[in-house]
Amino acid sequence: MSGLAISTTGLVHIYRAHGHDVAALSGIGITVRPGELVGLLGPSGAGKSTLLQLCGGLLTPSAGRLQIGEHNVATMTEAELDRMRAGDVGIVLQGAGRNLIPYLTPADNVRYAQRAAPRDRQLPSPADVLELVGLREHADAALTSLTPGQIQLCAVAVGIATFPGLLLADEPTSQLDHHARDEVLAAIRTINAETGMTVLLITHDPEVAATLPRTITIRDGRIASEGRSGEEYAVVASDGSLPLPPHVAELLPAGTLVQVTTDDGEIRLTAVEQEGTQ
Repeated sequence: MSGLAISTTGLVHIYRAHGHDVAALSGIGITVRPGELVGLLGPSGAGKSTLLQLCGGLLTPSAGRLQIGEHNVATMTEAELDRMRAGDVGIVLQGAGRNLIPYLTPADNVRYAQRAAPRDRQLPSPADVLELVGLREHADAALTSLTPGQIQLCAVAVGIATFPGLLLADEPTSQLDHHARDEVLAAIRTINAETGMTVLLITHDPEVAATLPRTITIRDGRIASEGRSGEEYAVVASDGSLPLPPHVAELLPAGTLVQVTTDDGEIRLTAVEQEGTQ
């Protein structure tokens, strides 16, 4: 198997709330290469979960382009989206219990998740899936006998039951102690490294984010910055706008005039007074 790429251009999602249209995403443009492990960061309500659900075909884009591998998600029918989720895209919803049937064992939960896969697809055994997340010895255990961390690992196993090309995980380490959190994160890294599966996950935990090779921060429905190998970068949008890092934005109140100058490849931003004098 190989990982699926993600590509979005001008991605917009608008929903209706209290009689008003609200833009959850406003022109998102990202590219994730096959096999990458990427974290989505940002405050609550920024649009992270909306982007994840759009990538999983759970929501329909209001405008823009969204490509998952060879799938043009914006133009797909519900039946086509169902088939995509059944074989090519695995989803781990926030809250482990939402992904599991409580009266089934881990192995049976994996088998159940494999039922909708295309008939011509060669599926891994439940034992092999559980081996990847470190739960093979608990394959036939009752879920009630598992720790919170093991239950979350089981939810991840269900998400990768068909060995999809893309795994989408919404806060897979939330509400876990540090030991369990690290176990889940290690399992996701193993999945990514051993299968080549592309992984896009949401996290609010700065310690988790610091361990990821790449992060994308969303604020107010737009890409605010990217982190790569511990360095944070602002991202120029397709319309030429450039969101400022929070520590810089605090120094430049809304309405501040900023002079942009270039000199030998160096770009300088200088705040000026309203009267035009520095």
